[in-house]
Amino acid sequence: MKKIVKGSVGGTELIEAAECLETAIIAPAYWADARKHLVKKDRVMKRLIPQLGDTCLQARSDAFSTLARSIVGQQISVKAAQTVWHRFAALPREMTPAHVLRLKVDDMRAAGLSARKVEYLVDLSIHFDAGTVHVKDWQSMDDDAIIAELVAIRGIGRWTAEMFLIFYLTRPNVLPLDDVGLINGISQNYFSGESVSRSDAREVAAAWAPYCSVATWYIWRSLDPVQVLGKEPTTGQIKVQEA
Repeated sequence: MKKIVKGSVGGTELIEAAECLETAIIAPAYWADARKHLVKKDRVMKRLIPQLGDTCLQARSDAFSTLARSIVGQQISVKAAQTVWHRFAALPREMTPAHVLRLKVDDMRAAGLSARKVEYLVDLSIHFDAGTVHVKDWQSMDDDAIIAELVAIRGIGRWTAEMFLIFYLTRPNVLPLDDVGLINGISQNYFSGESVSRSDAREVAAAWAPYCSVATWYIWRSLDPVQVLGKEPTTGQIKVQEA
């Protein structure tokens, strides 16, 4: 493994989560323990966590819309994804599987969705509407079992499933090695901008367990420290389109 050094904070569009205000957002139950663990075990986290203040991961509230939004945002910029999502979200009476299945393909295309993304959103809606995804059981299922269930849906690969585990289920120990933002952040913070392999990233993250999700969130935030209340969390751009 390369020599780990303290690097400079980079700048890119990675994560914009809401402030963890007591009156608005409740932190995941493990958040305080995770911060203490990471500060104790990792010298970069010891610098980043106090620097970024009293902020926390904001969970999304609806499983279907979380996954739908992930599909919409694949392979396009954050700004473009927000625009397309708002156009698409205005089409159904409610953002539910049943209502999405009633939409006309032409209307979905007119909202800015590619033909493939329309197919993905329809397949997602079919899986939810038919009950082939076991939403009520997810809290008791382990991460790998949930990933296996999600990747059976067209348009959802491992990266999207891992983002879902972090942002919807708020699982504490997810390490999304396919996320370019995480790899760039590790490069900037641990290797002074040198290229980083997946093996390097795993070795760095060994000190983060069992709170890899929290450390990943702080790495994202180190690259994009500005938070905007009310905006959806976004992560680094995926390397390849999932299918």
